[in-house]
Amino acid sequence: MSILGTRVERKEDPALLTVGGKYVDDLAPPEALHATFVRSVMAHALISSIDTADASSAPGVVAVITATDLELEAKPPSMPLLNQEMLRTWLGTDRVRYVGEPIAVVISETRSAGFDAAEQVVVDYEPLDVAVTMDQALTDTVLLFPEVGTNTTFAIPSEAGDDFFADCEVVVNLSFRNQRLAPCPLEPRSTIARWDKFEEGNLSLTQWSTTQGAHGTRDSLAAATGVDPSLVRVICPDVGGGFGAKGGSDPEDIICSLVARHLGRPIRWTETRSESMLGLVHGRACQFDATLGGSKDGRVTAYQVHMTQDAGAYPEIGAVLPFIAKVVSCGVYDIERVDFSSTSVVTNTMPVGAYRGAGRPEAAQAIERMIDRFAAEVEMDPAEVRRKNFQPPDAFPLTTPTGAGMDSGEYEKALDAVMSFVDYDALRAEQETRRKDPEAALLGLGWSSYVEIANPMASEEYGSIEVLPDGSAIALTGSSSHGQGHHTAFAQVASSITGIPVDKIEVRHGDTAEVPRGGGTGGSKSLQVGGSAIWRASEEAIELARPIAAELLEANPADIILDTETGAFSVTGTPTITTSWSDIATKVADDKGSNLFAEFDFKPGGATFPFGSHLSVVEVDRETGAVTVLRHISCDDAGVLVNPLIVDGQVHGGVASGIAQALVEEFMYDPQGNPLTSNFMDYALVSAAELPSFERIEQETPTDRNPIGAKGIGESGTIGATPAVQNAVVDALAHLGVTHVDMPTTPERVWNAINH
Repeated sequence: MSILGTRVERKEDPALLTVGGKYVDDLAPPEALHATFVRSVMAHALISSIDTADASSAPGVVAVITATDLELEAKPPSMPLLNQEMLRTWLGTDRVRYVGEPIAVVISETRSAGFDAAEQVVVDYEPLDVAVTMDQALTDTVLLFPEVGTNTTFAIPSEAGDDFFADCEVVVNLSFRNQRLAPCPLEPRSTIARWDKFEEGNLSLTQWSTTQGAHGTRDSLAAATGVDPSLVRVICPDVGGGFGAKGGSDPEDIICSLVARHLGRPIRWTETRSESMLGLVHGRACQFDATLGGSKDGRVTAYQVHMTQDAGAYPEIGAVLPFIAKVVSCGVYDIERVDFSSTSVVTNTMPVGAYRGAGRPEAAQAIERMIDRFAAEVEMDPAEVRRKNFQPPDAFPLTTPTGAGMDSGEYEKALDAVMSFVDYDALRAEQETRRKDPEAALLGLGWSSYVEIANPMASEEYGSIEVLPDGSAIALTGSSSHGQGHHTAFAQVASSITGIPVDKIEVRHGDTAEVPRGGGTGGSKSLQVGGSAIWRASEEAIELARPIAAELLEANPADIILDTETGAFSVTGTPTITTSWSDIATKVADDKGSNLFAEFDFKPGGATFPFGSHLSVVEVDRETGAVTVLRHISCDDAGVLVNPLIVDGQVHGGVASGIAQALVEEFMYDPQGNPLTSNFMDYALVSAAELPSFERIEQETPTDRNPIGAKGIGESGTIGATPAVQNAVVDALAHLGVTHVDMPTTPERVWNAINH
């Protein structure tokens, strides 16, 4: 039986659950100094002066460093699509633009000394007016970059004419938002920077980092410090969660590397939870103005949507997420005309980055809310409107009006699987019964049929396999694990090709000195490109082993076959006479003085498009507006499942975060730009106590864009869950004339919808 598709328990878990992992903060050398950042307490202000005298003379303080000390220069956004005049220094200089922006850094012998001294740095601010909301920023009344003359950093123009909806019998409009979120990884950011001398007095940098991509971080640090990438080594040990927010080098990482060189001492930094809430990129933070048109029989023919994206104070990847949202804006539906436009603006808030789904959850919420709005207008069940408009399976591969080159899809099959699983008609009957009983809690049924674009940039990945004389193997990947189960899934891939047992394959990643190149983790791409690289490297290893096995078996290489169940090589027609990987690797080591080694850079044939249907069943208390999710059923199709157990875990985690956004999560600022949710006392997170046991239906629609046939799964649950829960809340109140409730659907919002 093939090891692929088997529910192998995760290899990485026993150590994490017993002795614990090795995280960046565990690895600091004893001589490392502590960095403590002085952060802006103003959302928008000019800096008149920074007085570091008292802090510099405080006990245990080695230095207090400002931008001037490091001779920092203002840099443009790293993405060329963005307005390149919106410059930033990694420590604030003449102006600050959000609460939490780093201004100076205290370097101390102990962490506590750094905290005490940071409070003694006196910053003289000249307050400025703020643009906290997107609506304020769009007016350009308050400019974050006066020299630029606008707050707009990126835009996609509309291409629709005045007759866009001319032939539509039914047209519905809706304006709604996708609120700002904090990623909240279990492990906050942490970094250690150390410079070492080598020949001729040159310096090389070693940096330990909580990053999702060691090689991308290496390149960013090399550029920031002005050294060749070959002189930078990045080590990424165990990482306690990333979700996109740890995608690259942050200002704090760069400052630590510069200060370490400046002082000639290793520097360590680990942020507090409040620092993480204020200084780690936020997610979502956008709003939509959408119009959907079609016929009275439920057929949708035209969709126009404008997305306004909050970039935060300094534009980076979050500002260009509308580009990703555009690609999947029509979702799983066969819509003849789609017009997507967007405007990204800077505001006096924390910069926005790529958070779990990064553009795809936003696009899914928009189209799924509009499908429900349209269904209500034509008085059809929302499930039937979806069915009527799905792209059929025989249409694939296809290119949508927004340029999505989709590989495969069985959308109606996924919807039908969920409907059959829950007895949908019975749930609708129960809903009607509850509506007639004034004492009963209201019942809502919410659908979401979504599509995701996994590996949207069609990035490549590195993989290798090295077979040792004892018959074990080491697999290297340029991908990076922060909880997804790479060590197990990638070992399964290598085992399925080579026949080497999973428990004899060690998967390594995250050290640029060991892994020569890599694209890192993000965009649900790890298995489909990282796993495929190991797949191809394993095939290369077999081809290298074949002539050696032939020599050992005294046969023609063309007659050598490998039994992938046992890992034994034999001659065609003579299965009882075999040689092993251990025999072959031993001979290679004896003859060449090295191990049998193969590597491969996998270039995919394009992005893949995972999809699924979610149904959320919620209960709404008539008196308080409190929402309880009773059941959440999902059919998420990620192509071939290498390990269904890992897929279950990824879906469960994604659904949990999606439900949390729909119900309670929101990062908030007051009108002056002061954060109101800067720790876990104020920022609402769900726990297992607030969630149901998730019900999952397996479905596999393979892709032809990688040898495994796998698509991404890490973000799918989030993409599908959020609009399903929001739609369910609206559905529970629909008989009262409610057509929309913004997220998060808090008791206050729901109560107001019921009573107004």
